[in-house]
Amino acid sequence: MSKLGSATSSSKTSATTTQPADMRRLRMTAVDGSAGLPASQAVSDLERFAFFMKFLAPPVPSNITPGGANSIAHGQQKFADIGCSLCHTPSLRTSDSSEFAVLTNVTVNLFSDLVVHKMGPKLADDIVQGQADGDEFRTAPLWGLGQRIFFLHDGRTNDLVQAIYAHASAGNGRYADSEANQVIAAFNSLSEKDKQDLLNFLRSL
Repeated sequence: MSKLGSATSSSKTSATTTQPADMRRLRMTAVDGSAGLPASQAVSDLERFAFFMKFLAPPVPSNITPGGANSIAHGQQKFADIGCSLCHTPSLRTSDSSEFAVLTNVTVNLFSDLVVHKMGPKLADDIVQGQADGDEFRTAPLWGLGQRIFFLHDGRTNDLVQAIYAHASAGNGRYADSEANQVIAAFNSLSEKDKQDLLNFLRSL
């Protein structure tokens, strides 16, 4: 989770091969430093980084690893049944007016609603960013989760089960109850097999 909606991953994902005009300009500038452009049109290092991030290919989930296809499919159903998908929305669609045609009207399977939620004292970091209080975080996208080493907004654990449990906490004098309490209670009520299937689904992403 992150107030900025970013996530840490151990994966290295290649960029898409589609290159709009601005991307081609970026590549030209990177080669000769200016590409014959006036200073006002030259691409800065910050813009290069932004282009790099914007055109990364999305992670590709596995439908067989870990646990096999049946386990992953069953785990995905349990993910929805207990309410995880209420915030970790499986798919969103990009705008029909993106600045780049390649990013227009694209279905994005990021597993996030991109909304800021109150997550309770256990996850609170007491950092206020804009209108987000110290217990509020934007739902972290789960795509690529199977390639991550650490979890949660501060990377506090490498244990996926502990990361799930950390979503639940009762309120205190400063922060309200976590919005995820009922979902984690539902997770706890699952059979051990259902829990393992759900974990296999998450690790397949």
